[in-house]
Amino acid sequence: MPEPTDRRYGPAPLPRPRGPLSTALVRALRRAPHDLAAGLGGDLDPADPLTDEDLQLTLFLCYELHYRGWRGVDEGWEWQPSLLALRARAERPFEAALRRLVGSPPVPSGGVAAGLAEIVAADDGPPLAATLQRHADLTQFREFVAHRSVYHLREADPHSWALPRLGGPAKAALVEIQTDEYGNGRLDRMHAELFRRTLDRLGLDTGYGAHLDAVPAVTLATNNLMSLFGLHRRLRGALLGHLAAYEMTSSLPNRRYGNGLRRLGLDEVATRFYDEHVEADAVHEQIAAHDLCGGLVRVEPTLAGDVLFGAAAALAVDRMFAAHLLDSWAAGRSSLRAPAPRTISVPATALPSTAAGPLAGVA
Repeated sequence: MPEPTDRRYGPAPLPRPRGPLSTALVRALRRAPHDLAAGLGGDLDPADPLTDEDLQLTLFLCYELHYRGWRGVDEGWEWQPSLLALRARAERPFEAALRRLVGSPPVPSGGVAAGLAEIVAADDGPPLAATLQRHADLTQFREFVAHRSVYHLREADPHSWALPRLGGPAKAALVEIQTDEYGNGRLDRMHAELFRRTLDRLGLDTGYGAHLDAVPAVTLATNNLMSLFGLHRRLRGALLGHLAAYEMTSSLPNRRYGNGLRRLGLDEVATRFYDEHVEADAVHEQIAAHDLCGGLVRVEPTLAGDVLFGAAAALAVDRMFAAHLLDSWAAGRSSLRAPAPRTISVPATALPSTAAGPLAGVA
């Protein structure tokens, strides 16, 4: 694959391996498509699949082939049979860990919308948004943004996998939500583009996948969860539940993120991504719960449990992510990975003079 003319939009640079399995896969991807060694990965059984660096990077390497791909990697790898077999072996412990984590949330008598509301109301995750609003310094806020860049630079794409798998009211509701996410067809209003401006204002690399080497397994897991649900038709209900959970828990945190950046002296260009979500997701919340998930279950009643599983899994993995950041900061260390850190210079015009400086640890 030739080098991209504009690295903001992909393909992503191949990340550094994090263990024997991802090492073997990266080496293979640098060559023309071929059969991987028989049994590569064997019977994968990491102690904690959700935080295992090697497993989560291996899954991310496989999944990205279905998005914008890897720089310098032959596109023929996307459907190479032995790579798909490896992905399936890696997915089994990941999905099993998710199901152990959240179980099978019961569908209440009030229906799937009521079940989603109960899951959201019961969510007692660590106060990451409040910390970023009131206490985080500029370096910590940059770390948070670097973590989130893995998803936000392709925001909405994982959930769009559901479109050809739906019909009727659920499809119409998803199109309504996704149209907003993609800026109603205007590049300057696409949520991914708004986030790219936030990255730029914070002096961070805006390239697609630029921060992959810096983020840990738990950050990759939040993204792999969406890809797992999106790439399997049998998990379409879980994918819609995941989206509903995101929309139903978005407005208040995004208000806090925007206020946190304002506290640090950032301008409206830096905060627009978060400010946009405060209003948009307040509307999306009702569409997602009632029209999207409710519409799906009216047509396919057996998927109600899957919807609630997807919502519960989304919130549970995000709680792990938030705990990682807050625990790292409480211990006085970076939440990003340490190997071979690079620094990114901050534009002098972007930040207040008291805040400017390089960020170590973001590649």
